[in-house]
Amino acid sequence: MLRRIYDWCIAAADKPYALWILAAVAFAESSFFPIPPDIMLLPMSLARPARAWLFASLCTIASVAGGVLGYAIGALLYDSLGHWLINLYHLGDKVESFRASYAEWGSVIILLKGLTPIPYKLVTITSGFAGYNIWLFILCSIIARGGRFFIVAIVLNRYGDVIRAEIEKRLGLWVTAFVIVLVAGFVIAVKLV
Repeated sequence: MLRRIYDWCIAAADKPYALWILAAVAFAESSFFPIPPDIMLLPMSLARPARAWLFASLCTIASVAGGVLGYAIGALLYDSLGHWLINLYHLGDKVESFRASYAEWGSVIILLKGLTPIPYKLVTITSGFAGYNIWLFILCSIIARGGRFFIVAIVLNRYGDVIRAEIEKRLGLWVTAFVIVLVAGFVIAVKLV
């Protein structure tokens, strides 16, 4: 099954609908979806290393737009939808301490958490809930998310063929490592928040 999903992402890299799906996943991940866009960004960039810049740009734009939706959820819908999403990740009792830290460390939190596997939707919703300056939030999101996706683009554009051969040789190992990093991000989020 992993091989089929991977092969589909590789084959879809040149298809017009793949860009839409990549953008939709990047958008949704920043506001409510638990799976990061890396699941598509990596194989698509491996398939077409020269287009890694396009894929990273699209992920950045869609992720920041999704972050604005997450911000709106936190600012306008926290009592209903935002609270439900935070509780879905079992972080309801920690939101107040996280919100209080925004007064002093808001930009640093957005920049650091935007680069890590910690779920970005927690940052976006909490930023809205805390009433963090929307323009500063957008600027920090562009820097953090762009940094994350363009690091992938730089590495895969330069070393894509070597990395692709390694991943295809040991796909199960690399998917397991990715899942461990993703789960670790959620665990770290619970511990830090």
